[in-house]
Amino acid sequence: MKASPGSQSVPVSIEAKDVVSFLRDNPGFLNEHPDLMSELDPPTRSVGKGVSDFQNAMIRRLRDRIEETTDVARELIDTSRENLNSQARVHECVLRLLAANSFEQLINLIQTDVAVVLDMDVVALAVESENAEDFPVRSVTLVPPGFVNRLMGPDKEMLLRAHISGDPDLFDGAATLVQSDALVRLHISSASPAALLAFGHRDPEKFHPGQATELICFLSAVLAQLVRIWLDLPE
Repeated sequence: MKASPGSQSVPVSIEAKDVVSFLRDNPGFLNEHPDLMSELDPPTRSVGKGVSDFQNAMIRRLRDRIEETTDVARELIDTSRENLNSQARVHECVLRLLAANSFEQLINLIQTDVAVVLDMDVVALAVESENAEDFPVRSVTLVPPGFVNRLMGPDKEMLLRAHISGDPDLFDGAATLVQSDALVRLHISSASPAALLAFGHRDPEKFHPGQATELICFLSAVLAQLVRIWLDLPE
C-alpha cells in the first residue's frame, strides 16, 4: 500500500539487542568501518568478565593512523626539499650559462659546470652533422644525420631511460659509467641541424619514465636560446 500524500514515515526503533545481534552476525563490521572506533566510548581495562576491551584495539588503530600520517608528511617534506634543491641547482646552471663570455665557453660549461652542479656523471650536447668542421668546438658531440629521430622517435621531446648501458655515440668514454639518462630535443633554429642535450648518471634509477621533467626542459630551452643568440641564427 502506498502512503497517502502528506503522510510521514514512522521511524524504526532500534534497540540495543538489535545492535548486539547485528554485531554478532557481522563480526568483521568494525574492521570494515574503522572510523567508528574513534567515536565509540570503550570500556576501561577493569571491566567485568565477558566484556571485550576495545581500548587496546582503538589505541592500536590510532597509532597505525598516526604512523601512516607521519610517513606521508615525512615523504611530502622530503619531496618538497628535493624539488627546491633541484630548482636551485638548475637556476645556478642557468646563471652560469648566461655569464659565458663566448660560444666556446658556453659549450664547455655544459660538460663542466652543469654536470658538477647537477651532480651528473656526464652531460653532452649532441648535434647532427657529417662534417666535423661545422662545429670546431670540441665539447660538441657530433652524431650522424637522423640520429636524434632514430633514438627518440620523430615526435618525442624528451626520453627518460633507466637501467641502460650508456650510449658511446652520446657519452664517448664516459658511456661505461652511465646506467640511466635523460635526453632532451633542442629546438635551436630552423636553420640548424637536429640536436639534443643528454644527461647521464651511474644510478640506474636516477632517470625513469614518468619522472617530472619541467626543470630539465627549462634548462634545455635556455641553452637552445643561448646557442641561437651566440651563433646569430634565426628562430
